[in-house]
Amino acid sequence: MCERSDPSALRFLIGHELRTARERSGVKQSEAAKALDCSQPKIVAMESGKYLQQPEDVTMLLRLYGADVAQIDRLASLAGRADQKTWWASFSDVLPNWFKTFVGLEGLAESQFIYQTVTFTGQLQTYAYARALLAGSPLVASIDVEQIVRARMARQRLALTGMPMGLSTVVEEAVLQRQVGNATVMREQFDHLLNLAGHDHIDIRVLPTRTYAHAGNVSEFTLLHFDEAQTVGYIEYPTGALYLQDYDGVAVYEMLADQLRSAALSKSESTELIRSCAAEWK
Repeated sequence: MCERSDPSALRFLIGHELRTARERSGVKQSEAAKALDCSQPKIVAMESGKYLQQPEDVTMLLRLYGADVAQIDRLASLAGRADQKTWWASFSDVLPNWFKTFVGLEGLAESQFIYQTVTFTGQLQTYAYARALLAGSPLVASIDVEQIVRARMARQRLALTGMPMGLSTVVEEAVLQRQVGNATVMREQFDHLLNLAGHDHIDIRVLPTRTYAHAGNVSEFTLLHFDEAQTVGYIEYPTGALYLQDYDGVAVYEMLADQLRSAALSKSESTELIRSCAAEWK
């Protein structure tokens, strides 16, 4: 797992796996509490990620649940890293709690899939594009715009440089036609996309408007893939977000992602279309 550690995100992942392992084993929370010699609310808090799970507690519970040695060692190792300082602490005042969890998970992910229908995802935005977008949002206080943009740029640096995660995106063609800010903003945004498209770990695909009704007839969504944990789905709405963790739910969105990639233009074709759109702003 990449070293972009975030304590709350680690606790979230560990808690989910503890709950999944317990439910599969048929052990009740009350029985787990008795084995750990603690209260049932502590087990609830551990599974929700609201409590710092100690490596020894994680090990004891997973043994109770019949987990294999590899899973026990993996989660105990993660638990040992869950007290590290988070990188986004200086931006805490402008990031809603539901989004802090996502930012933390994103920092731990090995790869990410994003389906975009309205605007370019934050990971692909320039400073000016992000600022113009946020300045026009009724959900963002004007006093917070600059700080939120800086947080977004920090996310990009962590995710896409150094030890970068793989980023795969499918963007609706309409997003390329939608103006955000002035001509300079759009010109810089397209140049930025072309630069990113040249990186091996970034795959930007465009879904043509002419494409017949497809799997993307759903809202935007994100899938976060981890080497040491199960995939997490993320669906954002104006005042919060839904996190998909159950196997069946995630599997549906994995299928949708595959279908969207199949329906989209190839990477090279998408790059040429982006280049064509960029020329319109020259």
